[in-house]
Amino acid sequence: MAATEATDPVPGEAPVGLVLVSHSAQLAEGAADLARAMAGEEVRIVAAGGMAPPETALGTDAVRVAAAIEEAWSERGVLVLMDLGSALLSAEMALELLPEGHRKRVLLSAAPLVEGAVAAAVASRLGEPIERVASEATSSLDAKRAQVGGPSEASAAPADEPGPVLPGVETRIAVDIPLGLHARPAARLIRATAGLNAQVLAGNATTGSAMVTARSLNALAGLQVREGHELLVTASGPDAQKAIDALRALAARRFDEPAVPRDGPPATAPAPPTARPLPPALPPTGLEGELRGVPASAGIAIGTLQFLEEADLTASDAEAGDPAKELQALELAVTAARRDLEQLRDQTRTRAGSYEAEIVDADLLFLEDPELLEPTRAAITDRRLTAARAWSEVSLRLGESWERLEDPTMRLRAADLAGVSRRVLHRLLGRPAPVLRRRGILVARDLAPTDTAALDPARVMGIATAGGGPTSHSAILARALGIPAVVGLGDALLAMAPGQSALLDGGRGTLILDPAAALVRRARAQAREEQRRAAHAAAAAHQPAVTRDGVVIEVAANIGGAEEASRAVEAGADGVGLLRTEFLFMEAESLPGEEAQERIYSEIATRLEGRPLTIRTLDVGADKPLPYLRSVHEDNPALGLRGIRLGLAQPEVLIAQLRAVVATARRSPVRVMFPMVSSAGEVDAARALLTEAAGSEPLSLEVGVMVEIPSAALSAAQLAERVDFFSLGTNDLSQYTLAADRGNAEVATLADAFHPATLRLIAATVRAARARGRWVGVCGELAGQIEAVPLLIGLGVRELSVAVPAVARIKEAVRAADSGACVRLARRALRLADGSAVRGLISGASGRATIAPRHGSPAPSRRASTRSSATTPHG
Repeated sequence: MAATEATDPVPGEAPVGLVLVSHSAQLAEGAADLARAMAGEEVRIVAAGGMAPPETALGTDAVRVAAAIEEAWSERGVLVLMDLGSALLSAEMALELLPEGHRKRVLLSAAPLVEGAVAAAVASRLGEPIERVASEATSSLDAKRAQVGGPSEASAAPADEPGPVLPGVETRIAVDIPLGLHARPAARLIRATAGLNAQVLAGNATTGSAMVTARSLNALAGLQVREGHELLVTASGPDAQKAIDALRALAARRFDEPAVPRDGPPATAPAPPTARPLPPALPPTGLEGELRGVPASAGIAIGTLQFLEEADLTASDAEAGDPAKELQALELAVTAARRDLEQLRDQTRTRAGSYEAEIVDADLLFLEDPELLEPTRAAITDRRLTAARAWSEVSLRLGESWERLEDPTMRLRAADLAGVSRRVLHRLLGRPAPVLRRRGILVARDLAPTDTAALDPARVMGIATAGGGPTSHSAILARALGIPAVVGLGDALLAMAPGQSALLDGGRGTLILDPAAALVRRARAQAREEQRRAAHAAAAAHQPAVTRDGVVIEVAANIGGAEEASRAVEAGADGVGLLRTEFLFMEAESLPGEEAQERIYSEIATRLEGRPLTIRTLDVGADKPLPYLRSVHEDNPALGLRGIRLGLAQPEVLIAQLRAVVATARRSPVRVMFPMVSSAGEVDAARALLTEAAGSEPLSLEVGVMVEIPSAALSAAQLAERVDFFSLGTNDLSQYTLAADRGNAEVATLADAFHPATLRLIAATVRAARARGRWVGVCGELAGQIEAVPLLIGLGVRELSVAVPAVARIKEAVRAADSGACVRLARRALRLADGSAVRGLISGASGRATIAPRHGSPAPSRRASTRSSATTPHG
């Protein structure tokens, strides 16, 4: 390490800059990208890889390194990390090219390039002096040595001295994220307390490790906190409680790892049935040649069995000729695979929706994970394996560790990793991607979600897999793409001959081989009818949704951003019934100001082209905390300070949002809606803030409340005197009514929106609203379920707000209904004992007067009779 003058950090100065020198331009840029992902854009990280053009030339260039140091310059100094050989000579020569004043503030580090860059970037982001940043970089391999063996540098130059545990605040955090506290979540944990005046220590409570500082990526990695472990965190100092609250909030968000939002997946991806054991536990029954599996995506497919033609991806045992070339090949393959997946993610967002796109986005994280990349690079350099062989071994080993997990849902992630791994191997070995030569029913042992997302429904009539489960990401994507699928059919499936005729029923979970002609005719007739209905729904998507006897139902969209607003218009939505404003707050590192909020609300309103926009005020707390808002620890956050309660407790947050809503409403048709209301007093307080935000200038703005708490439904008469409309959040209303946590797999099925107790609360809300001339909508998942449409119409609901892809089919379900028959159906449902009985009633009513195909003349104008009345049942 070159001698330098020590420099103390100066407030307001940029963090220590980093320069990464490598023989490979791709390797240097890849390491820089990884370091930026950990630290953010605040740290200047400049790659100085390769030589002058051609850019693919391997080598190092002192002039290029000197230019990179100037680009990364900070008054706190610049740390230079190098890979091997001439990189050190080029870096030393670069120092001679620098001005004298700059030369003294540059350190050359002996740290490993990739690991050192990540550790140094996080330390720099925290504002550490350059000596501390260099120390973190140098000790970056200690955690890996502790896990796989080998001497540690810690004894010679300790990476961290946390000191004694001081009196303060303590908490335990359950780590329930895949791969545990690996680099990305660890970096987020460090950043969560950056800038706070507190000493924060962490330990692995599960293994009983020593406490280490929570400001060091290396120290946290050394704890080896795996999924299912518990993290012990203590904090002392003036900001101790703030630090603990910030970490609890981060943990509540699952360390910002991809997750399903609180409102649940879109209606196109409903909660699948409970997984059953795979064959042979389920013996064939019924028709000869029938295989039974698990329903994954409803629909009928009739065709021949077709197998993907997969190229041989066996990696050679030969040693790598030149590790540098193999490292470069690995980086190129990973970069290409990342580009493919990004394109697939964007394509999936367009075809299926943002929730499904997040599945592909989550798989992209495998290409950034140091637990996959670092051992692969080590196998290339230390064992001189080819890139393909090293990647194959490491990804296989990591996949096996997923398959050994006790949680069956988490075991399904092994297929996700396998899909990503194959994409990289295809690139490394120069093999073609798997193809389906002929149209038919795709047969596979299992499918990775990235494989499913890339399928063409025009060629893939259905999916049949030997393994897998209905909760897998592949099953969710199949449902979103409208491809019938059955999973868990067993190994007998793989013995079938390509080209054999079959009938797949995704709703029943069966595959019938060589079906009889009569059965095929009936199935084809059913499939044609389903296709005709889907085509008719799509063609009429932009027409009003009117029942057969003339009751207009507004079918709106639930969205979480401007892009979804455009897709809602394209899908035929009558407006937006729920704008989840949390997206704006959760993407920000600090509280968004009034102007920033107004910009995004106005952009969404503009994209809606005059259609109404219902803005739900900030609904955070519970499972959606924000680290920059004041919060306290709650033993039961679902019953705590959330929704309107949090807004009234911190009125400066709510009134800023209301001012933005008011400004938008002066130009566009806007409604505002308060979440988690439990009493009339909360509405009075919220409306007082709204009056303050609006000022003296007249304003046309409908005001509504979410009915998510039983007390709101039971107090609807009092609330109706204060609001213009109600919107039922059936997800929360069900769980609060039936005391069943939707996130608890043991009791989640009890939180049934079809339960008569929930339906009676909906009926009570509608009766109270009608008495005051108010209207009622539903924006929970129940609104997007076809079988619930006649029930909700019969209960008196006049707006259904659903996921964007569900708009057309929900409109078609409305057109097929007769409101009088719906009222009679609802009356009967309210007298039943449980949700199963209600579903049975609805199933028996299908095809009779309640729901029937209709091809009538154009309906009356939507705006003219959207709130038209009909008889409502009495609970």
